[in-house]
Amino acid sequence: MTTTGSPPRPLRIGLTGPIGCGKSTVAGWLAEMGGRRIDLDVLAREVTALGAATLPGIRRRFGDGVFAADGSLDRAALAAIVFRDPAALADLERIVHPFVRERLLQELDRSAAAGVPFVVIEAIKLVESGIAAACDLVWIVDCSPEMQRARLAGRGMAPDDAERRIAAQEGDLAGRLLERLASDSPGLPVRRLRTDGPEPEVRRVVEEALREVLARRG
Repeated sequence: MTTTGSPPRPLRIGLTGPIGCGKSTVAGWLAEMGGRRIDLDVLAREVTALGAATLPGIRRRFGDGVFAADGSLDRAALAAIVFRDPAALADLERIVHPFVRERLLQELDRSAAAGVPFVVIEAIKLVESGIAAACDLVWIVDCSPEMQRARLAGRGMAPDDAERRIAAQEGDLAGRLLERLASDSPGLPVRRLRTDGPEPEVRRVVEEALREVLARRG
C-alpha cells in the first residue's frame, strides 16, 4: 500500500525476447518516452566487476582460466564456456542472479523515489529468472531468424558465434516464453511485439502500446 505523501510505484514493464530481436532498441525508445531503463545485463556486469562479491564463487566453479592477471573477470573466456554448456551457464546464473536481484530492487526503489511513471526491466532471461513475476506486464519482442542474423552481424558478431547463440535458444523462444508465462503467471498481461518492420513503424507500435497501458493505469 502506498502511504500518504509517497510517490506512486512506477509501472513495471518487463521486456524480453530472443537475442538480436531489438530488446535494447525498444528499451531505449521507452526511456526516451519518459521511463527509466534497467538493463539486467548491465547490472550483471556491475556485480561481476573487479572486487565484486561474486568473483570468489566464479573462481571456485570455473577456475583461474576465466580471470585476467589483475583479478578481473575474463568475460570472453567465461562466455566461451557457458555458451557451449547449459549446465555451466546454470551454475553461473546461480552465483550471479541473487546479486543482480539485489541491485534490481535498489534501482526500483530509486525509480519510485524519483517519481518516474514507469520502468523498463530488460532481460533475456526475465521469465526463467522469475523476475517477470515482479512486473506488471511483459512485452516479448520477436523477429525472424534472418533479421536476427542481420542485426547480430551489424553488431560485428562473427557468423559462427551468431549461429551458436541463436541455436542455443532452440527454435521459437518467444512462443515458449508466452506458454510459460500463461502457465506460471496466468493473470499477467503479456504482449508479443514483432520487430521485423521498418524502424519508424515498429516505434509507432511501441508508442501505441505504451499509451494503452498508461491510460489503463490512469
